[in-house]
Formats: sequence, C-alpha cells, structure tokens
Amino acid sequence: MSSSPRRADCERPASDLSQQKITESVDTLSRRRFLGLGLGTLALSSVSSSCLSAVSPQAASGTEQLPRQRLRALGISIGELPTGSFNAMTDVAGVHVGHATRIHGEGPLVVGQGPVRSGVTAILPRSAENWRQPVWAADWILNGNGELTGTGPVRRSGKLAAPILLTDTGSVGSVYDGALAWMLDQDPTCLDTLPISTPVVGETWANTLHDTGGRHIGTAEVAQAITSATSGVVPEGCVGGGTGMRAFRFKAGIGTASRRVDVESTAYHVGVLVQANFGGRSHLRVDGVPVGEQIADLTPRYGPEPAPDSATIPPPGNSLLVVIATDAPLLPNQLQRLCKRAALGAARTGAIATHGSGDLLLAFSTAPIVDEGRATRALHFGHLSGLYQGVVESTEEAILNSLTMATTMTGRDDNTIFALPLDRLVQIMRDHGRLP
Repeated sequence: MSSSPRRADCERPASDLSQQKITESVDTLSRRRFLGLGLGTLALSSVSSSCLSAVSPQAASGTEQLPRQRLRALGISIGELPTGSFNAMTDVAGVHVGHATRIHGEGPLVVGQGPVRSGVTAILPRSAENWRQPVWAADWILNGNGELTGTGPVRRSGKLAAPILLTDTGSVGSVYDGALAWMLDQDPTCLDTLPISTPVVGETWANTLHDTGGRHIGTAEVAQAITSATSGVVPEGCVGGGTGMRAFRFKAGIGTASRRVDVESTAYHVGVLVQANFGGRSHLRVDGVPVGEQIADLTPRYGPEPAPDSATIPPPGNSLLVVIATDAPLLPNQLQRLCKRAALGAARTGAIATHGSGDLLLAFSTAPIVDEGRATRALHFGHLSGLYQGVVESTEEAILNSLTMATTMTGRDDNTIFALPLDRLVQIMRDHGRLP
C-alpha cells in the first residue's frame, strides 16, 4: 500500500480579514477559548481558488529506516476477529471515503495566509450517487469540548441523509457551507423535501501546525473530498481533516480499520474511521505494551530550535472523532451503543478523555430503511456483543494506524511534530514478546 500520494502545493489569495477582526492572537489562543468565541464571531468564508491533493508533508530529518506502513504490515495484530478485505471503513458496502488536503507555506504565522496544514475528509454512507438515501444514525459524546455540527436532526429523527465531514476547528463553518453548496448543486430541493439533508461536520484542533484563524478549508475542498470519495483503500495519516493532527505527542491524523462479525450464520462488517488528536506521551499503549513510556524523546518541537525548558511547551493535543459504519440492521438506540463501545477501543490505546478534550462519536447503519408504516427489521440486542467487540478492536487499530501511517510534519512558526519511529516500535514490541 502506498503510504502517501503525490505532493501538490498551490498559491491562494489570503482570506479577506477586513470584515472580521480577530483581536486575540491565534498563536496563544486555546482551543477552548476559540470555541468559546463562537463560530459566528470568527465568520467563515468560502475559497476563491484552490489546488489540492492528498500529499506527503515535509519531513524533518531522522534516522528511521522502516517506511511508513499500517500496524499489521509491521506484524502487530489487534484483537481476535478477522478484518474486512481492506481493513477499512469501506469494507461496509456502499460507504465511500475521500480527502482533500492543503499543505502550503512555511515560517511565521500570518493569520489568513498561513502556513496551512489542514484539509477535509468526507464520508458518504451510501456513496455520492445515493447520498439522499437516509441511513439510521446516532451520536454520543464521551467528552464535550469539541464540535460535531449537524447532529441535532440525527438525534431528533434517528436518520442521516447527507455527507459526514471532518476538518480543523476553524473550518467548521466554511466546511458546512461548502457541504450545503455541493448538496444544493446536486439536488436543489434537498432542504425542502423529505428527508431533510443536514450535513454533519466534526473538528479537532490543529493549531500547533496550522493557521486556525485563517479558515482555509471550504467549498472547493469539500467538493474535491466528496467527488474523490471511493470504496477500497483509504489513505491514512496526514491527509484530509487529519493533516495537522497529533496523538500522544506524535504525528497522527486519519486512521481506519474494520472487522467481520458473524451473527447467526450471517456475516456483517463494522468499520471505523478516526481523526486522532489526543493523548499524552506516557499514555500510549500498543496492544497493551507501554510504548509511550519507552520513547521519551521526539516530542513536538516549537520553533526551529528545541525549547530550553519544558515550561514553554503547550499542553498535549486533545480530541478524537470516531465514525462507525456497519451493514448490520441496527436502530438508532443500538447504534449509540456502538458509539459507547468505541470509547473502550480508544481507552485501549491510552485515551483518558481529558477535561479539555472533544471526544465525539457517530455511528450509522447502511441496512435498508423501509417505508413508513412497514415493519423495520433489526438485530435483537442479544446478538450485539460480537459487533461491540468488532467496534472496540477496529477503533483501537484505527487509532494506531493513524500513528504508523503519519509522517513528521513542520508547520507554522517552524513547529514540528515527529512521527512515531516504527523501527523503535517494532523493537519495543519484540522486547515485550509480542513479535518474534
């Protein structure tokens, strides 16, 4: 599997900041303060021009010999259940995933100009061709210091008939606007006829590397992510909404995994996609092994030179977005139970859902929704335990894939987040008897 598509850099006019004066310096603006200001205060605008592709970020020099690869390619297997063909969310038939990635500029932060290290990831439960066909859906909040816009209609109706999009904190509004633009272009009646289509947009905080206040991701990026969405292999690591993210103080981003679960002689799939941006270094566990405790170096570097003391180091990144897909016939209250089990999978990697973390989860079922007045078929609650196990295992592995596939990245103010060194990971797993 290719770990990184080709690079494409582009120029773009700076956002017009004359209509919106940001009075608090973004380089010291906390995620909580940013969200507290409200997305209305930081008004979001669409993009006038763009040039996009999923790209490999600039890497700092290092000594690692192993290429970036998924966890199983390293010989590390999580759990007991078999994976789907791609070990990805797209093993659930009909689910398509696409990314648009923006990496542009370097050096000091200039709000509205960059540097840019962000993007958007699109999840289409029934492909771009069938996006108006609803799916049963539910969300759940593990810790609420984050944003998953558009879940109100999901909670009210139990249905979702629109794309799911993951991005950075500053781009929630512009991505939502971009999703509506794409939807109205496809079907001008989508807001006037049932089912009403409301996109869901989630965010995590990329401010260490990215110009959050610049709101660089919008209509053009959303359109590219949706139109490029496909089944099959899903690019992971520093792509789409995960471009600027970190986990356990290593570079992270997008990760995915799946499991096949047999229920009364019928094979179902559960697939998980995460945008990982959480955790302290010492928390990191890989298949139960305390890997983070044994790699004390390669912590994020703030500025071109190492900081003289730890007092200048910002707190660890936090927030985790989890999206769960299944083809098992489940109702919204059952899908919410899958969301809760995903939290257990995150915990197996070392996640503790800190006070400042936005840990937000969404699940949907691609099983057919019958017409009103007809009986709906769903699995009995007594048959859900296998699906629970599949979600736990897939979530754990998806988070770890986001780490093993991500590459070292330098962004605004020459801040650098280093990749998890795979050669050292393999040696630690050997030392603990997990690899030959």
